[in-house]
Amino acid sequence: MDLNLLVALDALLEENSVSGAADRLNLSAPAMSRTLARIRRATGDEILVRAGRTMVPTPRALELREETRELVRRATAVLTPVRRLDLARLSRHFTVRGHDALLGALAAPLIARVGATAPNIRLSLLAEASADQPDLTRGHVDLEIGAREPDRPEISSDVVGTDRMVLVLRRGHPLAKGRVDVDKLTRMAFVTVSRRGRLHNAVDDALAERGLRRRVIASLPTSAAALEVVSRSDAVVIVAERVCRPAAARLGLVTRRLPVELPPARMVMTWHHRHDGDPAHAWLRGQVREVLGEVTDGPVDAPD
Repeated sequence: MDLNLLVALDALLEENSVSGAADRLNLSAPAMSRTLARIRRATGDEILVRAGRTMVPTPRALELREETRELVRRATAVLTPVRRLDLARLSRHFTVRGHDALLGALAAPLIARVGATAPNIRLSLLAEASADQPDLTRGHVDLEIGAREPDRPEISSDVVGTDRMVLVLRRGHPLAKGRVDVDKLTRMAFVTVSRRGRLHNAVDDALAERGLRRRVIASLPTSAAALEVVSRSDAVVIVAERVCRPAAARLGLVTRRLPVELPPARMVMTWHHRHDGDPAHAWLRGQVREVLGEVTDGPVDAPD
């Protein structure tokens, strides 16, 4: 049996696409199609079938997905030599993508740490895409940092911290004095932070449970843009407290405790499972984990 078929099957089941699997394995689409034909003969199953313009896995393929992934992972580990990581000589280029507030908190200390310890590593820090993309699977991105845990089995993750959600407004805001109650909250004009332009989020769900609703006037793609709008108007925004604290402070903004209970914002680091045993990638994950851990260490500041 040609065990290379397992690697091809793993790629096909992750991509659900002949062309996507071909790109991952640096093969031509015709070569990948021929490999799929061999897999079909070996398994006695179609594995992937056409559904409109896309391909979907068969029930048998779904049964094989986890076992195939584990077999490829174990085989890779067996055939990968154990080596000591020489950070002074390590030459790699890592691409990290994430929420703008998290990258804002991460960028300066991470670049400083990497430069001091592994000077030949280069970092590309990218903003979140407007739509979910399988870039971790395709190898276009090495590490993603956001608020959601992955829903695909081939993506590994680690929750590295949490942050409290607070209300941010300009110091001279007409409703800035005293405690913000539900009545004040519903009278305010809100902007939201959404890479997809959504005007509804968990705040609205929490208010709806009380039979209340707020007035949302706009959405912004980044926390930085939203805070800039808040600093120049009577609009307000709800953001994660610690990661947005430096930007809010630079703009002279103040924070208020929310009158409704919101779940804390989570900081989730995700990567493709093929990097689980990569010493250099593990080192980078450790650096990111430590930096974001420092952001969330210590007591939460009492809002103004």
